[in-house]
Amino acid sequence: MREADLYALRPVASYDIRVFGDPVLRLRATEITEIDDGVVRLAHDMIETMYAAPGVGLAAPQVGVQRRMFVYDAHDETGAHVVINPELRDHSGEWTYEEGCLSVPGLYWPIVRAKEVHLTGIDLDGNELSIHADELLARIFQHEFDHLEGKLLIERLDSEQRKDAMRELRTRALELPGEPAGGRRSAG
Repeated sequence: MREADLYALRPVASYDIRVFGDPVLRLRATEITEIDDGVVRLAHDMIETMYAAPGVGLAAPQVGVQRRMFVYDAHDETGAHVVINPELRDHSGEWTYEEGCLSVPGLYWPIVRAKEVHLTGIDLDGNELSIHADELLARIFQHEFDHLEGKLLIERLDSEQRKDAMRELRTRALELPGEPAGGRRSAG
């Protein structure tokens, strides 16, 4: 089934996004060996979930599915895309940008990532992908790839930021009043 045909499918209820503390977010996702109807439905539902959140990317583990796939929309007028079994290489440069995560909602930090990366993978039609990305698109790819490896944004923080983030997450878990650890600026 072609990626463009994703939107021709009957709408299905979107997933709940798993949040910090859910053990599924700490596991490395497994390769997808066949692009079947289940993978196509998962991609469609993930796109709906990403837009509803709203976010610019969403990895399968964030919806509780341990498969190596993510969806993204960099708001560059090309729409939503699906990447299956991605690999990243050729990291270069550094770019600091305030970043958030749908699995750690409402918290944002300045995160240093590679400014440029090269992504390879497979699209929903089974075609090979080879994308050189920089800045925002490179950041989206790195963030979603981290999820497939079982890594969360919090692991990219320095020790003081991590302490503040953990304090805020504990406060939220206990439903105590408190100030957010991060800023309130929108992130990708």
